[in-house]
Amino acid sequence: MEINSFKQILAWQKAHQLVLLTYKAIKYLPECEKYNLVSQMIRATVSVAANIVEGFARLGSSDSLRFYNISEASLEELKYHTLLCLNLEYFTQKQYDYLFSLEEEVGKILKGWIKSQIKNKREFA
Repeated sequence: MEINSFKQILAWQKAHQLVLLTYKAIKYLPECEKYNLVSQMIRATVSVAANIVEGFARLGSSDSLRFYNISEASLEELKYHTLLCLNLEYFTQKQYDYLFSLEEEVGKILKGWIKSQIKNKREFA
């Protein structure tokens, strides 16, 4: 199946779900974290989805892969922030587990997307 829009990419779809969930989750953080942890979590989670979009729009596959890698790095950053929220007792274990499971799912799907793009690069080189 040919993908004509970033909205068709499963990795982006799941990353977008993660953005929406993160926005809901940050409501549990205290006001004192508004310009610290909240800001960092929003930037990281939006970066995951946005870099998939930007990578998809790039013409060169090497350039695309660079953006997908940035997306992976932002996801890892978000995982740390999520863990920090648990450790600081801003999230319950249940909230953490739910958010972290989606982060892990996004990571697996994103890795699969990247592998498929590397394979396509080799086939068309």
